[in-house]
Amino acid sequence: MKPLLSAVDHLVYITPDLQEGVRNLEALLGVTAAIGGQHPKWRTQNALLSLGPQAYLEIMASDGSPADPEQPRPFGIDGLQDSRLYTWVARSDSLWDTASIAAKEGTDLGEIQSGSRKKPDGTVLQWKMTDPTKDREKGAIPYFIDWGSSPHPATTAPKGCRLERLKIFHPDAERIRAILSKLGIEIPVKRGLSSLEAIIDSPKGRVVLR
Repeated sequence: MKPLLSAVDHLVYITPDLQEGVRNLEALLGVTAAIGGQHPKWRTQNALLSLGPQAYLEIMASDGSPADPEQPRPFGIDGLQDSRLYTWVARSDSLWDTASIAAKEGTDLGEIQSGSRKKPDGTVLQWKMTDPTKDREKGAIPYFIDWGSSPHPATTAPKGCRLERLKIFHPDAERIRAILSKLGIEIPVKRGLSSLEAIIDSPKGRVVLR
């Protein structure tokens, strides 16, 4: 069973405007996230800040290109009005096995796919992941990622914050907890409206990010 900090790869925080999202989180946490790059396939861009040796916060927004009604941006970014913590991502050394276990528990993680992002310095990060566009119980179940030989983004993202705890809220908390347990993840799940809550130790103290 994986404890929290070894299970969480990163948290996804969506925002209508990337620069505004970075400024708001800087005011909240006391650390300025660094621009990560663009995802051409999704027409999104991101900024990152470290939450520990192998965990980070990804701030994601539209890259400003025209919306495509036939292929909307992931995570409901098109038409987004308010910033929020949307979902989380867990590590897996065997994405196919993970997807198979999830399917047996009634959760469709989708097909394994490749992703890439060009950093501002020109280097390209590459990874494999389960389908992030799947509903996955409103983000309560993570999608999974394998960075392969690419360096983990937390190693170069601005430091100063640390993820202390991640809480998951879901109307059927027991079922979600059981699914995560089958996936080898031990994490608090409480009954409530579907949402996430991250407790972060920061230069400005203990912050709750929702």
